[in-house]
Amino acid sequence: MSVTIQEEDLVQSIADAVQFISYYHPADFIRHLARAYAREESPAAKDAMAQILTNSRMSAEGRRPICQDTGIVNVFLKVGMDVRFNSSRSLQEICDEGVRRGYLNPDNPLRASVLEDPLFSRRNTRDNTPCVLNVELVPGGKIEAQVAAKGGGSENKSKLAMLNPSDSLVDWVLKTVPTMGAGWCPPGMLGIGVGGTAEKAVLMAKQSLMEDLDMYELLERGPENKLEELRIELYEKVNALGIGAQGLGGLTTVLDVKIKTFPTHAASLPVAMIPNCAATRHAHFELDGSGPAHLHVPSLSDWPDVHWAPDYKASKQVDLNTLTPEEVASWKPGQTLLLNGKMLTGRDAAHKRIQDMLARGEPLPVDFRNRVIYYVGPVDPVRDEVVGPAGPTTSTRMDKFTEMMLAETGLIAMIGKSERGPVALEAIRKHKSAYLMAVGGAAYLVSKAIRGAKVVGFGDLGMEAIYEFDVVDMPVTVAVDCNGVSVHNTGPKEWSARIAGIPVKIE
Repeated sequence: MSVTIQEEDLVQSIADAVQFISYYHPADFIRHLARAYAREESPAAKDAMAQILTNSRMSAEGRRPICQDTGIVNVFLKVGMDVRFNSSRSLQEICDEGVRRGYLNPDNPLRASVLEDPLFSRRNTRDNTPCVLNVELVPGGKIEAQVAAKGGGSENKSKLAMLNPSDSLVDWVLKTVPTMGAGWCPPGMLGIGVGGTAEKAVLMAKQSLMEDLDMYELLERGPENKLEELRIELYEKVNALGIGAQGLGGLTTVLDVKIKTFPTHAASLPVAMIPNCAATRHAHFELDGSGPAHLHVPSLSDWPDVHWAPDYKASKQVDLNTLTPEEVASWKPGQTLLLNGKMLTGRDAAHKRIQDMLARGEPLPVDFRNRVIYYVGPVDPVRDEVVGPAGPTTSTRMDKFTEMMLAETGLIAMIGKSERGPVALEAIRKHKSAYLMAVGGAAYLVSKAIRGAKVVGFGDLGMEAIYEFDVVDMPVTVAVDCNGVSVHNTGPKEWSARIAGIPVKIE
């Protein structure tokens, strides 16, 4: 018997889902992160996880985005072959309308990050459409939907390899994960697809990220098959790398490892790996023709009793309005700071425009001398907010601009997330600058430290415009000091040795 799905029911269900996942972590993720937090021994990693857990609760209570990067939407539909749609539009158009409605919701507007043309104009579509849609026809009379919002920081770390049939998957993963750096905001999970063809492996890796985390339950009961044995082996060996939360070094890099497989050609071993970050976001629902989906609202009792607050005894308060190069040069790797005063912001598009203007000898819209820049693209504010969630973006994308900014604009320090590459480290060392790290996945918490925000340059770039933020006790860690020493190098090295039981010298 055929079942009719009304267009409006699917549209509204997707709109509700993208709103829901913007501020509610999946309960299984919270449980696994809480356990990891409880067992963490690295002070820096434990502090980062405390910020992530506190931010998660705040987002659930305030119904505002967990992360400023509210993602590109992935929609996976399993459509029963007895289903018919009461619509004259394509499935892509229906799903896009749901995304559009969800992202433009005036009570909780989400950041538009999707660009219409990836190669040339790179114009923002302003409503985060189109979504990435995958459809599978299955027996039955219902629709099963999975909706996920995938941030750029983790999506950019996706890996694909065409291994030889005799190659080791474990060896490839352990070689590849360190190359991903910390831009994917660990602790999170790894989705791995093995087999099929190249595109099938990537699709399976992405689909595996929609599954519930169950590693703690698996460890308690023990593996029941070879695939579960492999999951446990990868979980333990990846964590033994010591990368830790935010790449600062620690016991937990991944909360779970998921693996999907498919038959493949005798000459092939396609392998794809995609990480999910600390802003893991996905929802599942079914439609059977009886109306739009109802999503189960989690209870606040699902969150642990963790409430991060600034540590005024252990952290140094910094006045950005009077900051000097000499003070920047005094900061030590791993030192925690609380920033106060005015800072500028800027991301990829702003840096490229600055580069072009300097090359043409044109004046810049703002003076960067003795200023600090924050790599961020904030969510628009609502109600009494001065800015929406405003966590850091991946800093390595700005590495190629670092020498220019330090040499030609008078900039003296930078704030972002994850490690810096060799080019940026050399520029920082050369100019006696510093790089500070804010916690990725704690965007709503960070935004509470921002007491004023105004656009001061490149307003046409939307969330990539240059803002001036006025901050009070914004928490950061000195990730790279004026000598180019990076905690993203020293931290994992120390903790991988500790986990292996190798004596290490603590500097």
